[in-house]
Amino acid sequence: MNEDIIDAAKSHFASDYFEARQKFRDYLGEARVGEPAVYPSSARGPRGEELSTDVAWFGDPRASNVGVMISATHGVEGYCGSAAQLDWLAARGYESLKSDEAVLLIHALNPYGFAWDRRVTEEGCDLNRNFIDFRSPLPLNEGYDQLADSIVPRDLDGPIVEAADAAIERFRAAHGEAAYRKARTSGQYRHPTGMFFGGLGPTVARQTLEQITSDYSLGSRRFVMIVDYHTGLGPYGYGELQCEQPSGMSGYERARDIFGPSVTSPELGTSSAVALNGTQDDYWQRILGDRHVYVCLEFGTYPPEAGRPGLRADHWLYAYGQTEIQSDLGFEIRRRVRQHFFPDRLDWKEMVLWRSRQVHRQMLDALRL
Repeated sequence: MNEDIIDAAKSHFASDYFEARQKFRDYLGEARVGEPAVYPSSARGPRGEELSTDVAWFGDPRASNVGVMISATHGVEGYCGSAAQLDWLAARGYESLKSDEAVLLIHALNPYGFAWDRRVTEEGCDLNRNFIDFRSPLPLNEGYDQLADSIVPRDLDGPIVEAADAAIERFRAAHGEAAYRKARTSGQYRHPTGMFFGGLGPTVARQTLEQITSDYSLGSRRFVMIVDYHTGLGPYGYGELQCEQPSGMSGYERARDIFGPSVTSPELGTSSAVALNGTQDDYWQRILGDRHVYVCLEFGTYPPEAGRPGLRADHWLYAYGQTEIQSDLGFEIRRRVRQHFFPDRLDWKEMVLWRSRQVHRQMLDALRL
């Protein structure tokens, strides 16, 4: 047994957003490394606490080659990404950077979602569907339109939810599982309280990323490699390296050259995710083109069917049960969502850190090519 990784798994994962942020800040302060910056959020935590996205730059300020590690794009999934970032710091990964290399850590890109144990932003948006060009016509999702009232019904039990489940099953039977997954998860832009809502304009979290990109001149670098940590899809504890469609097959091939054949692509049908609208890679592709590699490092938790009732309840709570948000029912719903996206088990944590260390090593090796 590797005692080092067991100790790390016990110490680097936090119990909530606030502990995760403090661990991140404490390491930077005590080790006196990196160049930290704080991007305050207009949102507030469950008890009115101030929230922020915290950032740290390591290495040559004028580096041509930059690695970027992003946690909590989908807020509640930040437990995983925050621990992986802290593990890289504790291993002093920054000490191996050469003169033309740098790493940027973006901790809690969606601090609202992390603090409230929700996937969405304070606007109710799925941030990884929000990076479309809002000057163009919004993507259509007729399947979601058909199922909207069934995916997030007005009640959590009784005849209404029974009718909703029956409607979903009829859709699955008529169109197939792939069509249902696409309708439900690919992104929709008409139902603000629904699941996987991409928004009607740029969210605060998106604007934060755009500001960070500008402040650190990422668009002018020769090569930028982004690792964006997520959880919830795939086998328990396995870290799948997913490419997105905006980079096309050339982006997939660049990622495969760096990380190996385990890289997956929705275009090839090898990814556990379907093709999505408005992903973060849409943004990186627009500003960097073939000067970037983006991978979503997706760690499996429990089967998607097990997580759907919790997500449905979360969206119901904010659409129809707002008076219950701070009640025992609201706390229980948040607990269920968190449990699905963050298995608080030592074996899962160990698997996350092992794979993250491998990906970090590969990323740093690629910055030197």
